[in-house]
Amino acid sequence: MNGRQRPWDEAVLHVGCEAVTRGLTVFEGLKGYRQPDASLGIVLVRQHYERLARSARLLHIPFETCFEEYEAAACGLVETLLQPDKEMWLRTTLCVTDGYWGEDTKADLIITGYQTEATAPEAIHLGVSTWRRSADASMPARIKTGANYQVGRLARIEGRRCGCTDMVLLNQWGRVAETTGSCIVMVRNGTVYTPPPSEGALESITVDVIESLARSLGIDFVRRPIDRTELLVADELALCGTLAEMVPVATIEGQALRSPPTLLRTIQARYFAAVRGREPHPSVQLTLSPSTSGANHADRPLHEQLGRLAGREMASQAAE
Repeated sequence: MNGRQRPWDEAVLHVGCEAVTRGLTVFEGLKGYRQPDASLGIVLVRQHYERLARSARLLHIPFETCFEEYEAAACGLVETLLQPDKEMWLRTTLCVTDGYWGEDTKADLIITGYQTEATAPEAIHLGVSTWRRSADASMPARIKTGANYQVGRLARIEGRRCGCTDMVLLNQWGRVAETTGSCIVMVRNGTVYTPPPSEGALESITVDVIESLARSLGIDFVRRPIDRTELLVADELALCGTLAEMVPVATIEGQALRSPPTLLRTIQARYFAAVRGREPHPSVQLTLSPSTSGANHADRPLHEQLGRLAGREMASQAAE
């Protein structure tokens, strides 16, 4: 924040800035995985940087940080915070700090880091929300802005009342867009399907990787519209995203899936092998940050203050 690392309590914005009053932010999530040599490999940093820049351009937010500065800031925070035997998720947020209604706009890049466990996600219960994804002419889904997640928050609240872990958002035509914070993939008759961005899904970096891995495994992967009722007769379903990774679905609208997630489990295993450096893949480019022993973490107030809030933040962002 403001070009340097700060303790959590000092990372503040003015209550009158547009990041607060209008939710004027764009963000990316970066995920780092332990490599065989115990270093941390951050996945596809340049692709996330470029998507952040596109989101900023669409909302007319100035983004003056070059890629090298962005990458160095992310790696620097990892080296400060990373605990032994943990992995890390970084949220890089561009916040509008000055200006009014698009005039004299200024922004600051803020990066926060959270410890994660090296465990595979468990299967979830999925529902279909009555809330809808905004149309491209209202709030484009390709803009990764906090404001676009308000509908996801409402859908999650709705889902909890019926025992669902996450919810599918339909688009203006009643077809599948994505879930509250992740894209969705579906298996039918041995082929993997996912809605394209024109259906209201985020232009997902993780889905691009999943497609590439599937093709390497000889599995057909198709992007096309998906009807709501197709989810109910799908063989397998999973949620895909930087933090979600690949989350298998156990039930949809209270009904068990027709088949065990054999195909998607195969892709999931290949995904983790690639991001953790055990079986490299051309679609998974890693930025390596040196390993840290954590021996002097007790003397780092930045680490301590971030660490206290990591669990709460990870719970709130679990699907992004």
